[in-house]
Amino acid sequence: MADYTLEHGKRYKAKITLGLLQSVAPNEMVAEQLRQTGFADVRVTGSGRTRIATGVWERGTVSGAIPDEISDITLLT
Repeated sequence: MADYTLEHGKRYKAKITLGLLQSVAPNEMVAEQLRQTGFADVRVTGSGRTRIATGVWERGTVSGAIPDEISDITLLT
């Protein structure tokens, strides 16, 4: 797991690589998982194992380990 800091009110983009069984999940299900962790205005595109997600971090600024399934995190301006 890589470490990353998420700042309140900032929009992020990330690549999500799903496992074989998870790859059949619809984008809305992936988006709902991100909402439950603290993101708002979530959009997920793509299909199969690779998805691209964007969202605004709504909780306080946090630092910590990001699961291996999430990579290429970019702060959007």
